Amino acid sequence: MSVRRIMGIETEYGVSVPGQPHVNAMMTSTAVVTAYDGVAVGDRGGINRWDFQEEHPLRDARGYDMSRAEADPSQLTDEEFALANLILTNGARLYVDHAHPEYSSPEVTTPWDAVLWDRAGQQIMAQAAQAATAAGPFPIRLYKNNTDNKGASYGCHENYLMRRVTPFADIVRDLTPFFVTRQIFTGAGRVGRGQEGREPGFQISQRADFFEVEVGLETTLKRPIINTRDEPHADPERFRRLHVIVGDANMSEYATWLKIGTTSLVLSMIEDAAIGGEFVLHDPVREIHRVSHDPALEHCLLLADGRQMTAVQIQRLYWEAARAYVDQRVDTASDPETTEILDAWHEVLDSLENDRSVLADRLDWVAKLRLIDGYRSRDGLDWTDARLALVDLQYSDIDSSRGLALRLEAAGRLRRLTEDDQVRHAMAAPPEDTRAYFRGECLRRYSDSVAAASWDSVIFDVPGHEALQRVPTLEPARGTRAHVGSILDAAPTAEALLELLRSQ
Repeated sequence: MSVRRIMGIETEYGVSVPGQPHVNAMMTSTAVVTAYDGVAVGDRGGINRWDFQEEHPLRDARGYDMSRAEADPSQLTDEEFALANLILTNGARLYVDHAHPEYSSPEVTTPWDAVLWDRAGQQIMAQAAQAATAAGPFPIRLYKNNTDNKGASYGCHENYLMRRVTPFADIVRDLTPFFVTRQIFTGAGRVGRGQEGREPGFQISQRADFFEVEVGLETTLKRPIINTRDEPHADPERFRRLHVIVGDANMSEYATWLKIGTTSLVLSMIEDAAIGGEFVLHDPVREIHRVSHDPALEHCLLLADGRQMTAVQIQRLYWEAARAYVDQRVDTASDPETTEILDAWHEVLDSLENDRSVLADRLDWVAKLRLIDGYRSRDGLDWTDARLALVDLQYSDIDSSRGLALRLEAAGRLRRLTEDDQVRHAMAAPPEDTRAYFRGECLRRYSDSVAAASWDSVIFDVPGHEALQRVPTLEPARGTRAHVGSILDAAPTAEALLELLRSQ
């Protein structure tokens, strides 16, 4: 195993209407999604019906299903609450979730692809906001951030397909310390501490203060560091989908790449039992808050065995284990991205320990803190000054004419891994090496005949059949261009496609 696996990113965007604080967020988010439906013509068009039949959001990895009666309504993601729910030709889903517009990327297999289709989603959201503004009475702004600083948080969730045989208890034991400490390079930075941001100061993560338990099924209440939702969107006998809710939304492509790559590599080590309980924390919930509140990176976390280590030191132990694991088990000649992730991880940890300022071109929280320190030094601003909160927010604005991160990127001060033409392609086209290719191409070629779709099926409504025709896609590594490209090319209609698939 390596950094390669089936994975994806779901991002809820902050939404606001300047000067109109009482405008309904659900209506605003719906306007954004439906506006993109209006501008997404030709290759970018999709359909607006998601298939919820195979979704089980209350299934817990610990071996039981929560009853619908005891679940919070926000957990019932298998119910269609709004018409704003698009499936796009790039294989992604664009919809309204908990009063936020959300982009769920198509399934990809590498950290770099995760960055590319996440960036495509960011650009899709920017175009959608522009279209909604042009069509409506108010300007709409979207932010790739995680809190409104009024007590509400919204997520950037990662998803990783894992082998079902891996004991879930091992995942909890070995992943929790990694999640608590990885924020030192994945954090987006935040002005203010506490869920409402009332305590003055700066912290590493926008999301950390909102985690209250170590393990649990919820995603919006009593948020757990390890989420137990057991909804693989694949063969449940073979796979589990690890639903990660503990990360920040990153504007830095480099930070996203490092976040996805290091996590995928640690998961490979857990699957292969290459680590085993060496870094268990005494109180993970307390520590995730304290690490975030310590941008000087001096806090020592208490481990269950009585040792005390900084977040950098714990991350270095994970890196050392990963280095040994890769040297023994990975063919890096055929998998260069694994080596690139390892080298970048090591370099970032060294810089965090010695001179974090050199990481302002790679890590969001360091870049944001440099900006804020500049304003504080120039204008003598206290941490409670509202102008600093505005800088914090403007950093994550996805409009290139206003967003500070995007301006840094344009000036060459924040590293970029993708190019504009690659992003434009990914806005319309799916990855070619997962089932997203089949889903996206069916929408592009046969949109009038596709009645609905989901991660694990495409449903057709074709003449000559009284019932809808479901094509299951339970195997995420099938439905690729290599697997079905010639079949799609030979089928001018959905009816012809179904006939060809039956003959296989």
